[in-house]
Amino acid sequence: MSDNLLLAVGARLRAERLKKNDSQAKFAARIGASIPTLRKMEAGDDTVQIGYWLAAFRVLGREKDVDQLLAPTEDLFIKFNKASAPTRKRAPRGSSK
Repeated sequence: MSDNLLLAVGARLRAERLKKNDSQAKFAARIGASIPTLRKMEAGDDTVQIGYWLAAFRVLGREKDVDQLLAPTEDLFIKFNKASAPTRKRAPRGSSK
């Protein structure tokens, strides 16, 4: 079973591998997977363990892309309240003549 997103990511993985001129055997070895596992990844198979995907992204230098997947969202309410909160300022001591 696979969906359109996995098909697209698998196709991009294959394109990136080919761009680096890696054979399936060489790339599979670099990510610690078997050739059939890599074929499943490139076909968008949803049974492949996420560890293989992470290894592939790391080998391709795309870890930052993965890091953004579940990045914390910005709470605009908190951001607005921090920006608009007045800060207390006092006059310097001693030179009030």
